[in-house]
Amino acid sequence: MSTAQHTSALRGAGLRVTAPRLATLAAVEEHPHADAETIAQSVRGSLGTVSRQAVYDVLNALSDAELLRRVSVGGRSMQYELHRHDNHHHLVCRECGRLEDIPCAVGEAPCLTPHDDHGFDIEIAEVVYRGVCSDCRAAVGRSEPAAP
Repeated sequence: MSTAQHTSALRGAGLRVTAPRLATLAAVEEHPHADAETIAQSVRGSLGTVSRQAVYDVLNALSDAELLRRVSVGGRSMQYELHRHDNHHHLVCRECGRLEDIPCAVGEAPCLTPHDDHGFDIEIAEVVYRGVCSDCRAAVGRSEPAAP
């Protein structure tokens, strides 16, 4: 996305267009699935002196406005991606932590239907597939996926 597209997205979400917000959107686009510290380093590289707390505040504001999506895959720090309002899940390598997007297996959101919805109007189902990526398998000499 261009700066103009990020500017339009911020305005569309009712947010002021600021250099830290634009730099954060650009950093997340450049480094999908990065953690807050990696994003903060990228923003500081673009803008110079920006506090870690300022970047965390921007990440929260952009996530609350649904311009960014927080991705939590258990025991790891929160990671961020541009919120494309699509229907996808994630693959995570249990060895190196690599995180990849994967389209929903079937249908539209939510693509999984629970046995009992307990009266909820379910909007989205988030799935994390775990396994060992091809690079980690190659590093230990395994060519076939490990048995579950």
